[in-house]
Amino acid sequence: MNWQTDILGHDFLACSYTAAGNDGVDRTATLVRHVPQASTEGANDSGHRPLPRRAVLFLHGWSDYFFNVELARFWTDKGFEFFALDMHNHGRSLQPDTHGGYVADLEDYDAEISKAIGIIGSLWPEQAGTPSLTLMGHSTGGLIAALYVNRHPGTAAQLVLNSPWLEMQGSSLVRRAARSMVGPLAKYRPEAVLRLPERGFYWRSISSEAEGEWTLDNKYRPPMAFPVRAGWLSAVLAGHSRVARGLGIDIPILVLLSGASENGMVWNEAMRRSDAVLDVNTIAVRAMTLGRSVTLERIDGALHDVFLSPPRVRADAYARLSRWIHGYVQDDGGNE
Repeated sequence: MNWQTDILGHDFLACSYTAAGNDGVDRTATLVRHVPQASTEGANDSGHRPLPRRAVLFLHGWSDYFFNVELARFWTDKGFEFFALDMHNHGRSLQPDTHGGYVADLEDYDAEISKAIGIIGSLWPEQAGTPSLTLMGHSTGGLIAALYVNRHPGTAAQLVLNSPWLEMQGSSLVRRAARSMVGPLAKYRPEAVLRLPERGFYWRSISSEAEGEWTLDNKYRPPMAFPVRAGWLSAVLAGHSRVARGLGIDIPILVLLSGASENGMVWNEAMRRSDAVLDVNTIAVRAMTLGRSVTLERIDGALHDVFLSPPRVRADAYARLSRWIHGYVQDDGGNE
């Protein structure tokens, strides 16, 4: 693979590749790797540090990309090799003349995720064996990660979901109504844009251009998100329906959520300390359908991405994640 210095700086490398889905279409994805330049302790004669026995692969949400350097450093400090995937039609993988964020079937992501996992495994010497993989997903990426693990048992040893979009706001009744309305349009005009109210409140709460602390590339993470298209919404609703029927995932799962939602149509100060995107109470209930071992952590004051919350709140989130890692990730010889 042709690894190059990433947009996040010298501690990160990135490589783009194509993967063909079940429909035969080649799609571009970009794998990002955290490689701390200052981490030379224990390096071998060639100057390379030994790889840990564990790796984590992060999947971003819809209309998003990977930029959270702090999250990468957390996992690296815990003895994991950290990777993130900018999936097709997102972030570093955006291509000219394609619809940002668009996918007609969430299973179309499987090929690029599988190829990313293969690339990760190829970095380890053959005698070291395949690293133990933790798959992590945020929002729509959390839905994609859960469905992927369900379809590909044995590929991941743990699943960490950060505010996963597992159900529509309100209830399954809302989902069924939405699916019946969008279904015919998605079938005949899947790329049609749905005229929905634009809400940039979450962007406002995280971007340093507004009231947050994070530097975002607005081309990759637009303030109002990408246009919602019928085929994409239909794909998400189909994923929600699959989750509602129960996935039966047989690996440990951690779900992190805000303690409260604030989904109003006008900005209010509560959006600084709540999830302004999802109905977290509905998600909490739906999370219990994912598998046999599900840990649910509700974090007071957290935003939609709990690891983009204000410092005190995300410190709480990291502490909870750390406890879960120590409780559920076996010491398989990697560094703690």
